[in-house]
Amino acid sequence: MGFPAALDHLVYAVPDLAEGTTGFEELTGVRPVPGGRHPVGSANTLVALTRDGARAPHYLEVIGPDPERADPGPVRVFGLSSLDRPHLATFAVGVTDLPGAVKRARAAGHDPGDAEPWSRATPDGGRLRWSLAKKESGRYPDPVPFLIDWGATPQPGLGDLPTLELVSVRAEHPDPEEAGRALSALGVELDLVEGPEPLLEAVLHGPKGEVVLR
Repeated sequence: MGFPAALDHLVYAVPDLAEGTTGFEELTGVRPVPGGRHPVGSANTLVALTRDGARAPHYLEVIGPDPERADPGPVRVFGLSSLDRPHLATFAVGVTDLPGAVKRARAAGHDPGDAEPWSRATPDGGRLRWSLAKKESGRYPDPVPFLIDWGATPQPGLGDLPTLELVSVRAEHPDPEEAGRALSALGVELDLVEGPEPLLEAVLHGPKGEVVLR
């Protein structure tokens, strides 16, 4: 088992950000640090993911509704509006030419969504900016990733974050051929097998030993 070579970050969605961050710390022994707040009403905390003991451009975001958002209504990204328990929702793969990657994926039979600018306010008052192509899935977990292009912004996984070792990523899907075609159109290789429900699973290693996150 392994994980996608172009992995940018894993998305661990939680109904409550404070509780989800504490729960992640209890599970792994590492506490994610505040990342920032998104205009769509979500907020996140982050840990970097090392590979073979070395820093790599990978991280994990614990994402949930922003408790300080102006609109206290449902947050409609990553299934947060209907989420009742934490789970590994999906992942992002990094690209350097997002419009080109979208065009190639569509030509290969998968529409990843339009390239759009995104941003988040950081705890120190700054703002990170990037672009992504993401169609909101009708069902999470979703083993088909979205695309992200950081442009001139430093990738957060290489920043000053607490770390966990990423051992592997795997997925299950009721129709692995369909999901596999989408992955192939994105140029993503993933350990994918048939299962009764969509599932995304990551194995992490840290102070509490090996942990399975799903």
